[in-house]
Amino acid sequence: MADLDHTLAALADPSRRAIVEMLHQQALRPSDVADALDIARPAMSRHLRILRTAGLIEQATPEDDARARTITLRREPFTQLRTWIEEVEAFWGDELAAFKAYAERKHGGGSAAVAKPPKPAKTAKPATAVADRRKRRRKGGKP
Repeated sequence: MADLDHTLAALADPSRRAIVEMLHQQALRPSDVADALDIARPAMSRHLRILRTAGLIEQATPEDDARARTITLRREPFTQLRTWIEEVEAFWGDELAAFKAYAERKHGGGSAAVAKPPKPAKTAKPATAVADRRKRRRKGGKP
């Protein structure tokens, strides 16, 4: 679970999610990502350090140019995240299915059975209206 916590914490920032989105397409140099996202180099370094610490990215150095480096996504943390999401989704799917079965048993019927709302209660006439009517009766007026 600690790995999942690190993954979620790293992905909480919109800039880091944008970096991941870019790296999903292809491996890139950090400077290319910074330019594309209009992020200052120091800020990009911090974001990449957080992503690297969480295990979401790795850095590679091409054999033909030791000065260049590229960053790529690591598959494992995203697989763990996907597995966790699927487990949570399955849990709620089971819960909703159980609730549906309960509701159908309780209200007797399938999905077509819809509980009718209760009829509104008759409202009592205000006490002043009743008192006014009694006064009129005493005086011989219409009720």
